[in-house]
Amino acid sequence: MDWAAYLLDLLLHLDRHLLELVQLYGSWIYAILFAIVFCETGLVVTPFLPGDSLLFITGTLAGAGMLDPLLLAGLLVTAAFLGDAVNYRIGAYIGPKAYGRPSRWLNPRHLQRAHEFFERHGGKTIVIARFLPIIRTYAPFVAGVAQMPYRRFALFNLSGGVLWVASLIYAGVFFGHLPLVRDNLTLITLGIIVLSLLPAAVGLARAKLSRP
Repeated sequence: MDWAAYLLDLLLHLDRHLLELVQLYGSWIYAILFAIVFCETGLVVTPFLPGDSLLFITGTLAGAGMLDPLLLAGLLVTAAFLGDAVNYRIGAYIGPKAYGRPSRWLNPRHLQRAHEFFERHGGKTIVIARFLPIIRTYAPFVAGVAQMPYRRFALFNLSGGVLWVASLIYAGVFFGHLPLVRDNLTLITLGIIVLSLLPAAVGLARAKLSRP
């Protein structure tokens, strides 16, 4: 199987694939969606899984009466929170061990700088990262590596998770029934992906332009 082609088809036709899964698995779709969101946020190796577009499309299905929006939002907020918490713990466990060993690749001063950065900006970073694909997968890991206090991390983790999940699901619920949206879900899905990636692309471009 050409996995790259399959993943592209999944991302661009997420509405069709989710509809098929709902029809095929019924109420088990909630467990499937929970697993996808948990893995996308909780495992550093799966940043390619759909996030923003998945939430919006599930919202459109909820608006059409095929899913329970409250149950959906509650489950996926929980999945997002637990995913980031696991990712944080992995970073907290691996980070000190990696940076504590003499190595030409890892410098303990880098860990200290990361710790200082999260002391100043950590909360804001965790919340904003929720809306940035790929970055949201790595942000909790880096927070764990930087030894950001867990209570502080958990507060912003929960806040970011609620804002991310609720805003996109209920955008789908309230706007998914509109003919313009319903008839152009593929284009809208693509637009969500592009808009989600745009801040990261701008940041990368600025970093390259600032180099001497």
